[in-house]
Amino acid sequence: MEIKERQLEIITAAGEILTEHGLAQLTTKRLASKMGFSESALYRHFSSKEEILVTMLQYLASDMDNRLKQSLQHVEAPDLHLKTVLGNQFDFFKRNPHFLVAIFSEGLMEDSEIVKESILQIMHIKKFHLHKIIKKGQADGTFTKELTADELVHIIMGSFRLHLLQWWFSGQSFDVKQKGEKLINNLLTLIKLKK
Repeated sequence: MEIKERQLEIITAAGEILTEHGLAQLTTKRLASKMGFSESALYRHFSSKEEILVTMLQYLASDMDNRLKQSLQHVEAPDLHLKTVLGNQFDFFKRNPHFLVAIFSEGLMEDSEIVKESILQIMHIKKFHLHKIIKKGQADGTFTKELTADELVHIIMGSFRLHLLQWWFSGQSFDVKQKGEKLINNLLTLIKLKK
C-alpha cells in the first residue's frame, strides 16, 4: 500500500486519539488540532474521518502482510515459523500500541461497511499466514492432526487476541512481547507432536 509520510503521521495521530479518548472523540477538529494545522489542511489528505480509519486499517493490513512475508523468508521449521509470526506481531504492537485500539474498537465496525471489511481483511491476512504454517507443520509431522488446521488457527488467533486485550486493559502494565513468548511456547506445547 502506498501511503505518504504526512498521511502516516495523520493515521498515527488518529490512533493516538482513539487510544487516549475513544472513538467518539476522534473528530477531524481534534485531529487537526493534534497535528497542528487547520481542518481544511487535513481535508487535503483525507476526505473524511471514515477515510482516515479505512486508511489506518489498510495500512495495518498491508504492513502486517509485508512484515510476515519478510520474517518467514529464512525460517524453515513450522514451529519456528509460528514463533516468528506471533513474535513479530507482539513486537509490532509493543512499538505501536496506538494501532491496537483500531482493531479492538467495537464501535469502528458499526460505523461503516468499508471499515468492517478493512478489519476483516486484517484477520484474513493473519489467518492466511497461520493456516499455511499449520498445514505445513501437520504435513511434516510437527503439529497434531487431531484438530484441523482451521481449528488450530482459531485457537491460536483467539489466544493472541486475548493476550493483547489483557495487555491493553491492564494499561500496558506488562511486557507484551515477553509474556507473548511464553504464550507462544505454551501453544506449541499443546499443538506439537511429541517425538
